[in-house]
Amino acid sequence: MLDRAGRARSSPRQENKDSSPAGDRPQRILLLDALRLIAALAVMSYHYLARDSGGNIDLKAQFPAAFPVAAYGWLGVQLFFLISGFVICMSCWGKSPKEFFVSRVVRLFPAYWFAVVATTVTLAVIPGGARPLPWNDVLTNLTMLQEPLGVEHVDGAYWTLFAELRFYLLFALLTWWGLTYRRVLLFCCVWAVASAMYAQAPTDDPLRLLIMPDSSWYFIAGIALYLMHRFRPNLMLSGVVLLCFAASLPFVLTTWKNTGTYIGHTVPSWPVVVILAAFFGVMTLVATTNLSWISWRWLTGAGALTYPVYLLHQDIGREVFSLWLPRPPSGLLVVLVAAAMLTLAWLVHRYVERPLGRRLKQGLAQL
Repeated sequence: MLDRAGRARSSPRQENKDSSPAGDRPQRILLLDALRLIAALAVMSYHYLARDSGGNIDLKAQFPAAFPVAAYGWLGVQLFFLISGFVICMSCWGKSPKEFFVSRVVRLFPAYWFAVVATTVTLAVIPGGARPLPWNDVLTNLTMLQEPLGVEHVDGAYWTLFAELRFYLLFALLTWWGLTYRRVLLFCCVWAVASAMYAQAPTDDPLRLLIMPDSSWYFIAGIALYLMHRFRPNLMLSGVVLLCFAASLPFVLTTWKNTGTYIGHTVPSWPVVVILAAFFGVMTLVATTNLSWISWRWLTGAGALTYPVYLLHQDIGREVFSLWLPRPPSGLLVVLVAAAMLTLAWLVHRYVERPLGRRLKQGLAQL
């Protein structure tokens, strides 16, 4: 669902704020790799240890120690979006719209195509669990546009990908205009105003669908944090980040209320605010280079697992758990399935993402 670790220019703060240079090769911010993997594992823990997959199992009773933490794992998505705003702005600075388009296709689709097929095959092969979608709906899912076309997701976790695509569309327009400090800051402000104006609009309003006021605050904050990283913090950028945090709270607390339906229990709301504040705080430390000492090379490999893990874990994992119904899954089974998902994610990265991504990049570069 999202770009791999962010990148920082070697000497960004010497640039003029109105410049938009092609620039030198950026350096990885390895902590972002770690944060992305943490976000993916948080979402996995929510799906495996807190959200009932339809077996009518009280996971709170089954995992009394893990449930109170896993019940908030859905917030990993908010962290994904926050990182995405930072990383997309970082990795696309100085790129042309075509380069931006190619980079997104190469990044998103190889692992996604594999995950759609693998999930469909798993649902078809394992008896007693969920049924796969009709073949025509599976084909529609391969476009990643199933949501606006009114087609069900092959895997429920894929809803976040359409949010990412809408962000990419908006940012592509900015890339076409040219990225400078003032233009990007203006983009953030206009998007924030539009998000506030359309927050109460009907969910089927086309402009609300594009503006996505329930998720936009994380992308905007991520962009502002990258501007801090590139051009030094200032009062305006700090204000944008704080505004985004405050404006996101009504939406994230609405999501918290809805989770009670899925987990079968009511959990306190205050950890939602604390966890979200921690996400914003850590990303601010990243933006201000206060955590630059975290530079372990193995984090690059860990970050590479994030996207495949996110795509593969939910429905495939649930199908495996369904084999044990009506008995509840044990802690050992959960650990083994999670380890299997991480292993599968590495195989997909090594043998699908990398080779297919290279071929796609070569082909699209010739357009």
